[in-house]
Amino acid sequence: MTLLATLFGTTPGVFVGLTLIFMGGCAFMAGQALAATWRPAWQAVPYGLLLGGADRFLVFGLFQGRLLSLPGYLLDAGLLVCIAVLAYRFTRAGQMVRQYPWLYRRTGPLTWAERSAAEH
Repeated sequence: MTLLATLFGTTPGVFVGLTLIFMGGCAFMAGQALAATWRPAWQAVPYGLLLGGADRFLVFGLFQGRLLSLPGYLLDAGLLVCIAVLAYRFTRAGQMVRQYPWLYRRTGPLTWAERSAAEH
């Protein structure tokens, strides 16, 4: 077993396909849903942890990976939490600028700022 397979708890291909693409998409949608319903950003953490557990189970059930791989779970869950938080910020930035265009302007993909008096 290679070092990467030991770290991921499965092969790198399964990690990319299942964790990054499939479960990463789920984490992205969870972050968007949290932002769209005006929930606080910290709620992305428990959702990411749950998705990390679901990912471990799918790796075990579909690809004969290790179910109880702590490094694999921590890597998967940490990555999924990061994706969910980034999706949350991306969605919230767009939401603030669209909903309150007279108050805020977009300053980047994840940020917004108050408009100055000269911009009004």
